[in-house]
Amino acid sequence: MFYIIGLGLSDEKDVTLRGLEAIKNSTRVYLEAYTSILMIQKERLEAFYGKELILADRDMVETESDEILHNAANEDVSLLVVGDPFGATTHTDIILRARALKIPTRVVHNASIMNAVGACGLQLYGFGQTVSLVFFTETWKPDSFYDRIKENADLGLHTLVLLDIKVKEQSEENLARGRKIYEPPRYMSIPTAVSQLVEIESLRATGILDPNRTLAIALSRVGGGDDNQRIVAGTLAELLAHPADAFGEPLHSLVIVGKRLHHLEVDYAEDFAINRETWRVVARDVYGCSLD
Repeated sequence: MFYIIGLGLSDEKDVTLRGLEAIKNSTRVYLEAYTSILMIQKERLEAFYGKELILADRDMVETESDEILHNAANEDVSLLVVGDPFGATTHTDIILRARALKIPTRVVHNASIMNAVGACGLQLYGFGQTVSLVFFTETWKPDSFYDRIKENADLGLHTLVLLDIKVKEQSEENLARGRKIYEPPRYMSIPTAVSQLVEIESLRATGILDPNRTLAIALSRVGGGDDNQRIVAGTLAELLAHPADAFGEPLHSLVIVGKRLHHLEVDYAEDFAINRETWRVVARDVYGCSLD
């Protein structure tokens, strides 16, 4: 059996009992280590599970999956992923490969940012398409995300923006020369994300990301408890001017608030607002939210 097991969002204790049982019964256990990160080192996972973990990088998962799936038809093999298994298309792909090889598969679900984002106070049924935001370079500034945000905005829906993670990436020079030299890990911060959004808004100029009239909520280390989790709400302009260290440690996510904003959502998220008065004024005057 090939298991793909979600680990949740925080630490070793977030694994489900069903997932833990599968891990303990597996002859090989791989830890997918590039589409997201846990807030702890793998040694803590190994101590808790009582199993050695094999780190599975991008190359192994995407191009060398035969190694992971080897003999999985005859023994239990597990692939551990942060969050939920279906949070990344990579994991769907490896399940399809296993099925093509007639290997029985089983998915063990867990919490992910896709549902834990509700911690900010916005209702999950009010979200539209989720988008990813990549690091801009001097010569590459993809803006297709803007069209998806606009589609959501036109329907009044919130947009969850997932921020870029660069793990085991090669520079263009090293990639061209075939050198296995990797850049240090990078995780996009809220200030970087907001500045990129505002930059594209200045070019598109539809107003959906107007810095002074668009409410947004920044989240970091969701699911990590009060000691680690940070939630900060405000206009895009306020988030951009806010001290970078106020957003906490990565991973960061950002929510662009939709115009169907409910007064209970306003009240809940107000506790996280940089400026409560501004938060309520923009919600009332720009978003048309009826507040007492």
